[in-house]
Amino acid sequence: MSQAPSIPATIRTFEKKDHRACEALYREALLGGKLAENDTGLDIDDIDAAYLSVPGSHFWVAENDRGEVVGMIGVQQHDAGVGEMRRLRVRADHRRRGIGSALLETALSFCRDRQYLKIKLDTFIDFEPAIRLFDKYQFRHSHVREVGDRQLLYFYLDLYNSEPADEKKRP
Repeated sequence: MSQAPSIPATIRTFEKKDHRACEALYREALLGGKLAENDTGLDIDDIDAAYLSVPGSHFWVAENDRGEVVGMIGVQQHDAGVGEMRRLRVRADHRRRGIGSALLETALSFCRDRQYLKIKLDTFIDFEPAIRLFDKYQFRHSHVREVGDRQLLYFYLDLYNSEPADEKKRP
């Protein structure tokens, strides 16, 4: 098995000092600079309460070699055996370097360790790089919902029926 290439960031658990950077990542990803109709942003206002104080939930950041937070992802558990991935973001100047994949793999590992059966997530159709990333990890598209004048795509991954990326058989 070949070793994965190193990414230009370290993935670690969110700390209070990261809050301002996470807010900036959140705002950077708002299309048109405003909240979508289906989003309150309350979890970003208090990441500790929304992710770190809730059993089965967690939040990570990607930090570059200068100590800057350049990415983030969270997992929330609302239903037994089901995790929801939220807030996957990578700063624009750090995209296409494997950081999004590393964040997603960290969240998937967390969910597998907790024996979740399913992971769900959503994204707007406008976020093509995210959709390609979800396809790479074999998330399946389940349905579309109209939110205002935009399409929100829902995806899921059945963990009981999938292997971690590094354990997949190579041709």
